[in-house]
Amino acid sequence: MFGPAQLFRLLHINRVLVRHGLDDIILATHLFRPIGFLRHVLPWNWLPRQQSDLSRGARIRLALEDLGPIFVKFGQMLSTRRDLLPDDIALELAKLQDQVPPFPGEQAREIIERAYSQPLAVIFEDFGFQPLASASIAQVHAARLHNGREVVVKVLRPDVQKVIRRDVELLYIVANLAQRYWKEGRRLRPVEVVAEYEKTIFDELDLVREAANASQLRHNFQDSPILYVPEVFWAETRRNVLVMERIYGIPVGDIAELRRRDVDLKKLSERGVVVFFTQVFRDSFFHADMHPGNIFVNAEDPADPRYIAVDFGIIGTLSPTDQHYLAENFLAFFHRDYRRVAELHIESGWVPAETRVDEFESAIRTVSEPIFDRPLKEISFGGFLLALFQTARRFNMEVQPQLVLLQKTLLNIEGLGRQLDPDLDLWKTAKPFLEDWMRDRIGPCAVLRRIRHFIPRWADQTPDLPNLVYGLLQKANSGEMVVQLHKQEMEQLRREVRRANRRSFHSMVAAALIVSAALILGFDGYPKDMWQVPLLTWLLGGIGVGLLAGVWPTDP
Repeated sequence: MFGPAQLFRLLHINRVLVRHGLDDIILATHLFRPIGFLRHVLPWNWLPRQQSDLSRGARIRLALEDLGPIFVKFGQMLSTRRDLLPDDIALELAKLQDQVPPFPGEQAREIIERAYSQPLAVIFEDFGFQPLASASIAQVHAARLHNGREVVVKVLRPDVQKVIRRDVELLYIVANLAQRYWKEGRRLRPVEVVAEYEKTIFDELDLVREAANASQLRHNFQDSPILYVPEVFWAETRRNVLVMERIYGIPVGDIAELRRRDVDLKKLSERGVVVFFTQVFRDSFFHADMHPGNIFVNAEDPADPRYIAVDFGIIGTLSPTDQHYLAENFLAFFHRDYRRVAELHIESGWVPAETRVDEFESAIRTVSEPIFDRPLKEISFGGFLLALFQTARRFNMEVQPQLVLLQKTLLNIEGLGRQLDPDLDLWKTAKPFLEDWMRDRIGPCAVLRRIRHFIPRWADQTPDLPNLVYGLLQKANSGEMVVQLHKQEMEQLRREVRRANRRSFHSMVAAALIVSAALILGFDGYPKDMWQVPLLTWLLGGIGVGLLAGVWPTDP
């Protein structure tokens, strides 16, 4: 299971955990509880601990920062998974900052020249060797092209892929152990969580992919008054070097500067919500790393501020089915239709089909009702999510890995809105957008659009229809046609046949009884009073059986 490199890394991880006093937490888990007494005999527990006044969440955060960028990013993702973590730890992990020391500018020059196979001066008229920013995957330098355009150059860290591969393999080992030995493992699907993280982190290593993401997002918001996406310079972009237009703006987290410029913070906060829902529901293509470090504000017109986005390494997409269910869920929440929310969860397969709708509805109402009609500053969205996930755990709701990025982005937007305008009504801002989207999705115009979309395909296939019909008739005429029915369909057919047979039998019995009763009542050779009671019983019984023949359940 472990190679030499992995074993060495695992020993280093254990040393970091011990240094931050996390061996207590590990030994207190369900898996290691039987040997928890060992904490008293471990030599490092005989000496006073440093940082003993820190909470467990703070110690975990510091340990992840010491373990390096991959664990920092994994911790950031876990901070959105309130179904996996206690609230205090999740809130601490949300503070993780993806900031690491830069590597030397000369090393960046070597990477760039190797990528271009030519000297740096051939590509750039000027290049700033002091990086503008440095993160776990890459760092960014300012430069100027020979045509005078100011650009930023993003350069991957040296050997970053090897480091990531090593740490992701360790995460898989931990996830497999959790899925095997943790009672919640099957429902929370930790292996799938790591797989989703692996896909995301390795996508970030391909800067051509990031450039394509930026280009698509720029196309989606072309001429938009609310979001600007910088231009990509494709001729200078490589797999490990990305060149983009340099933008100038105010960091969205610099509230003091935004206020000094008299920026309309209320409009800015509402536009943040609109940007999010537009990306998710109109385009199904959303910037999934919208923390304050990646968002700037163009304040040239303070009354009409515009967002500027950077860093497009993490992009989320949703299937049309997920889009539809999410939109309906949001709208049902906004209308406080908790029964519909419960039904949608069952229809989508997010909770087991045997879940009782009334119980699930009641649980959702208990969590959701207290948050409505209150300003954002009075709502703990983290607490709300925690309560929802606790409810989901009670009803065996399986984690949906494809929604992890959406949850993360929604939390980022909520935090951004809280910073800009604590009185922002998230629900009031989003509701009209979703109502318009649903109307556009299922209304008459949507039907016409779908017909118009499929007309070229139908026109292309129409000439083949006569040949297809002729071939079908030929097979039917020659007896070559084989009709295949699935087992479920066959069983349904058998039930229908049995039901029809039973109805026929009931009808025949009813008819016989009615006819017999009528004949006997009309028989003049017997005294009427003698037959009156039993014959009336036969007649009513026949009529009753005749009626029941059509309504009585006849399934086996």
